[in-house]
Amino acid sequence: MKKKGFTLVEIMIVVAIIALLAAIAIPNLLSAKKTANTSAAKANIRTISTTAEVYATRMNGTYPTAAQLVAESASVASLCGATVQGYTYDCTGATAAGYTVTATTTATSGDKNFSVTTGGVITESAIP
Repeated sequence: MKKKGFTLVEIMIVVAIIALLAAIAIPNLLSAKKTANTSAAKANIRTISTTAEVYATRMNGTYPTAAQLVAESASVASLCGATVQGYTYDCTGATAAGYTVTATTTATSGDKNFSVTTGGVITESAIP
């Protein structure tokens, strides 16, 4: 009677192929996640900036304070002071004269920190 099944060599070859595919795929996925977090941080900081600029246009050049900025938009309220996708957003630099908002990355979430100042100018800084 002939037994059906896989030999040890066949199973080892399948395991080796799976390990090789994982070794190629995992670093690429981690890099894609870091890129996605960086793009999301830029988009989020742009949203905060746009909200502040719209407020200033409506209020004849007076920018919102941090509290007014949070009250102005639900999406900004969910970002200011929170950590979203590995970035912590600090909106405390918003005053009636202007604003500075920063997005600081946590340990491995991104490769840059961002800040936006009055006028909507976004600057990037590398992580030290």
